[in-house]
Amino acid sequence: EETRFYRLRAIFWPIHNFEIKKFLPMGLMMFCILFNYTVLRDTKDSIVANAPGSGAEALAFIKLYGTTPAAILFMILYAKLSNVLSARAILCSFGAILVLLCCVCDVYLSKREALHMTEASIHALQGEYKYLHWIIPVIGNWSYSLFYIPSELWGSVVISLLFWQFANEITRVGEAKRFYGMFGLIGNFGLMLSGYTVYYFSSIRDSVPEGVDPWGMTLNYLMTFVVISGICVVAIYSWMNKAVLTDKRFYDSEEGAVEKKKDKPKLSLAESFKYLLQSPYLGLIATIVLAYGVSINLVEGVWKGQIKIRFPNPNDYNAFMGQFSFITGVVTVILMIVGNNILRRLSWVAAALITPVMILITSLIFFGVIMYGNSVNDPLYPIMGTTMVMIAVLAGLAQNVLTKSTKYSLFDPTKEMAYIPLD
Repeated sequence: EETRFYRLRAIFWPIHNFEIKKFLPMGLMMFCILFNYTVLRDTKDSIVANAPGSGAEALAFIKLYGTTPAAILFMILYAKLSNVLSARAILCSFGAILVLLCCVCDVYLSKREALHMTEASIHALQGEYKYLHWIIPVIGNWSYSLFYIPSELWGSVVISLLFWQFANEITRVGEAKRFYGMFGLIGNFGLMLSGYTVYYFSSIRDSVPEGVDPWGMTLNYLMTFVVISGICVVAIYSWMNKAVLTDKRFYDSEEGAVEKKKDKPKLSLAESFKYLLQSPYLGLIATIVLAYGVSINLVEGVWKGQIKIRFPNPNDYNAFMGQFSFITGVVTVILMIVGNNILRRLSWVAAALITPVMILITSLIFFGVIMYGNSVNDPLYPIMGTTMVMIAVLAGLAQNVLTKSTKYSLFDPTKEMAYIPLD
């Protein structure tokens, strides 16, 4: 298929004209999903890290005691629903997450002072129960935590589960090498747009009227865009089921139905776990994903702590995260073009190894800066026009940009390609 394209088109647009009807809507879905993912990712961290009595350290506790149990519960629910409902019905979970986010945000804006513990109460309990220092603000600011959990699940539920499962189901193996890298390329323009959106609406602090909460106004704007983008995803998905998947050039529904009945018997939840535990192939995929998650969270936790020190105001914190997301989007788009050609020209192993090597190198540099900063006198660094905290923030910025860019451009596509033989 690749020989049919001119050299430049093979690099920048390896899509046949008749495939645009199938490819472009899926790319737009990824665009909207990544837009929401970035807005929610930046905003949830800002809300929790800047809550009364809280800090960036509290993020790890919410992930452990809130997000992890919620992810397990969702997985159990999804396993049961997938045996009794269609993929379209399961997509309703997407809408449910969106509604929950909107409801929690409304509570946050209008009732937070009445529903949350006071900052004095949180500090008093932290002094009395030092071993629960970071758990107390998680509970005391419970609506922030409730906002954080579904926002954190957005990536694993909507991107990894709903979108990529849909893509794996309707994308042929011959199309995957050309499509998957390009999905990320289009989707990461959403990352750029969302980064700028977060930065723009987080920078309104000096322009709002006196007496108006600038952080509350920022959240109002951002959640409005999240809802609009979510509606677009549902609309595109519905249109594809009606106008694209009924065309046998793109997807043979009858053939797919036969394959599902013959090759994919319905499994109970216990049988599904047993199958996963007995499959070395799936075990290796799970290990790769787990290793990435642990590695990036170890670095991000320290980095976000440095950001909180440098930007203690939630609007400033969120504006910086918006800039980070925009830069990540730009670098990712560049690497997507390179990565798409790596996927088509090099082996799967070579493409898959680039992300862990990048994590190793950039993490060593970042932690080296942190350790060096702890061993010198910070007042020396205003001579350079900055401080060691800001240097650490910028080193972490570079680490996260390069790591996430290689993840989006190479790690995610190679991981999803590994699932195709199982379909």
